[in-house]
Amino acid sequence: MVSVKERIQKVLANYGVDSRRNIETMILQGRVAVNGRVVTKLPILIDPEKDHVTVDDEPVKLATTRKGKKPVEKLYFLLNKPRGVYSTNVAQGEQKLAKDLLPPNLPSRVYPVGRLDADSKGLLLMTNDGELTNLLTHPRYEVPKTYRAEVDGYVTDDEINKLRKGVYLVDKDGDGSKTEPCIIKITHRSKDQTILEITIREGRNRQVRRMLARVEHKVRDLMRVKMGPLTLLGVSSGKFRPLTPREVKALYSLAKDRTQKVPTKPAPKKPGYRAVEQADATRDLAVEFEDDELLREAGITRGDLKPPKAKTKTTDADIELEPGDESEVEFVDLTDDEQAELEAEARLATQDDDEMPE
Repeated sequence: MVSVKERIQKVLANYGVDSRRNIETMILQGRVAVNGRVVTKLPILIDPEKDHVTVDDEPVKLATTRKGKKPVEKLYFLLNKPRGVYSTNVAQGEQKLAKDLLPPNLPSRVYPVGRLDADSKGLLLMTNDGELTNLLTHPRYEVPKTYRAEVDGYVTDDEINKLRKGVYLVDKDGDGSKTEPCIIKITHRSKDQTILEITIREGRNRQVRRMLARVEHKVRDLMRVKMGPLTLLGVSSGKFRPLTPREVKALYSLAKDRTQKVPTKPAPKKPGYRAVEQADATRDLAVEFEDDELLREAGITRGDLKPPKAKTKTTDADIELEPGDESEVEFVDLTDDEQAELEAEARLATQDDDEMPE
C-alpha cells in the first residue's frame, strides 16, 4: 500500500487535538513528538496509519477511514464559560479548565475555538473539528463576535467614535496596527459606568480590553454574548449544550460566505447620484462619520455622499447666466403683465437711496 502522508497540524486538528495554529505553536515549543522523537520545525508530514504521535507526552489516537475503520465523530459544544476558568487544554498548577466542564470520557479531545481569557466569561465553542476551527478563527473569514463590556466611567461619543473607526494596538511581537472598524451599541451610560455591546471581526489577544484602555477606560466585566449565529440563550453560567446540525451548517456557511469579494464601489442607483451600499462595517462607518481614511478604504469619495442638485425653476429676469449654467435652470413663459411687473420691481431696486420715498 502506498504511504499517504499529510501535514501534522492538519492531522492533529482533524482528530481533536487543537486548532492548526495552536498545534504549530506546540511544535515550535517542543511539545510534540513523532515516533519518540521531539519535533520543533515545520513542515512535518506524517502517515496516520503508521506514525505514533504524542502531545505533552500523551499518545494521540489517530483514527482513520482506511481499512474499514470509522472516522472520528465530530463534536460541537456551546459552553457558557464562567470567569476564572481557562480556555487552554493544558493546566498550569490549580487552574480550572473549560474542557473539565464538559462530559467526561468523550470519544475525542475537544478544544476551544478562539480566545476567551480567564478574566472574561461567556460563549465559548468547543469542538474537535479542525476545518471549522480554522474557518472561524482565521482573520480572512471575519466571523463577527459580540461582547458585553461593563466599563468604568462615562464613555463619551468622541471616544466611541474613535473605537468604531479603529485604534492602534501593539501586539506581543512588537508589531503595531490599527484595529478594524467595529460596531458599538450603548446599552447604559452614567457618570460612573458605561455598558457597551461591541462587535468585532478580529481575534487579537485581549482586544476589547486593550481597545478601551486606549481611550482610558478600564473594563470591569467582559462577556462574549454572540459568535456568528450562536448566542447564550438558555445556557446558564458553567453549563453547555451540543450544537444542532443546522447550527453547524450555519457556521460553515457564515465563514465561507465571507470569502466572496465585496465590490469596492457601490453600483449607481440613478443618474447623477451614486448609491452608497453599506456592505460591511468599513463602508457603514465611512458613510456615517465621513472619515477621510475610512472613505478611501471603502473606495468612496465625498462626492458620492452628496445628493443631486435640485433643479431651480426661474426666469431670465431673475438670474444672470454664466457659461455652462444653462443645464442648471429651467425657463418658463411669462404673460405681458407679469413681465411688466418684474421690470418695474427691477427699476425700483436699482434706485439710489436718496431717490427712495421716505
